[in-house]
Amino acid sequence: MRQAGGGFQSADEHFSLGCTVISVQHSPMTAAPSRKPTIKQVAEAAGVSIKTVSRVLNNERYISATLRARVDEAMHNLAFKPSQAARALAGRRSHQIALICDNPSPYYVYEVQAGVRERCMESHVRMIAQPYDIGAGRVLEDLRDLVDQTNPDGLILTPPITDFTEVLSDLRARRLRFVCLSPAIRAPDCSAAFIDNVAAAREMVNHLTQFGHRRIGFIAGHPSYATSAQRHAGYAQGLAQAGIAYDPDIVIEGQYDFRSGVEGAARLLALGKRPTAIFASSDDIAAGALAMLHQSGVAVPQDMSVTGFDDTALAEVVWPALTTIRQPTRAMAYAAADLLLSEGVGVEHRQIEHRLIIRASAASPLHPIR
Repeated sequence: MRQAGGGFQSADEHFSLGCTVISVQHSPMTAAPSRKPTIKQVAEAAGVSIKTVSRVLNNERYISATLRARVDEAMHNLAFKPSQAARALAGRRSHQIALICDNPSPYYVYEVQAGVRERCMESHVRMIAQPYDIGAGRVLEDLRDLVDQTNPDGLILTPPITDFTEVLSDLRARRLRFVCLSPAIRAPDCSAAFIDNVAAAREMVNHLTQFGHRRIGFIAGHPSYATSAQRHAGYAQGLAQAGIAYDPDIVIEGQYDFRSGVEGAARLLALGKRPTAIFASSDDIAAGALAMLHQSGVAVPQDMSVTGFDDTALAEVVWPALTTIRQPTRAMAYAAADLLLSEGVGVEHRQIEHRLIIRASAASPLHPIR
């Protein structure tokens, strides 16, 4: 991370998704484009009924893999793209779902969008990505406006809106399907995709104690996110398993962003008895902690280890590369979309496996504190 104007610039201040706009100019002599292929032509090319093609487009169950492959091949060969409007009129469905997402990490947001979009493409469904501001106080109103204006077939909710009681009650009253990503409570009437945040954080603490660390600072995530409390609980459990007393003086509340990593590390460095390791609740926080340690002349990992959580793209570009927990965000998002789009599937709570990723930012302390 570099400094600008005497202060730190966070990863999210630099991260952007570019797009290329291509302008195509047609000559007046250009022939008129041919008519778009129809669902009838797809059925004829695949040797199936129009109803079978429709069932494939709607991703209905009990369609054999052979028939599905024939229809997919015919659509590909004909460059067929289903009309969302026509499908909506025929089935009283909009064939689009809404992803409701708020997170300070652009890396996390990108992975969530990519996972949902991949699953939507398989079902020929449009994804509407709707950001929201947790601090604006208009989450419920904005969500109602979105539903009224776009009529989505369902929604995917990401933290912390997964735990907003008013929002969940409103969606239930509308009888609108929704799936939660990493909710605090796995409700019996709502499907969810998640990892075991408690076990993952516990595993990271165990990794650090095996290096000989006995004083491990913790920078928590945003207090409104259930994942923050879960990772904090795992941290406390890991200490208990190692026979280490929990010390609230080295537990700092963060915001899941780069700046809280900078500020949290500064507070830990100011203590008379510094920790020998910092476990950050996200890679963005860990990156901020690394920046502060570098500026303060603290060598990582020789003087202090730093670990993160998520294993976003950021984890490999900071120096040293982060030891972290891999939260397969894209796979979780894909699973959430699959739970929403798969026909005939009841409520399911789908756990995705996490993984400890060992890199260069953690090692044995040079001067262990006993």
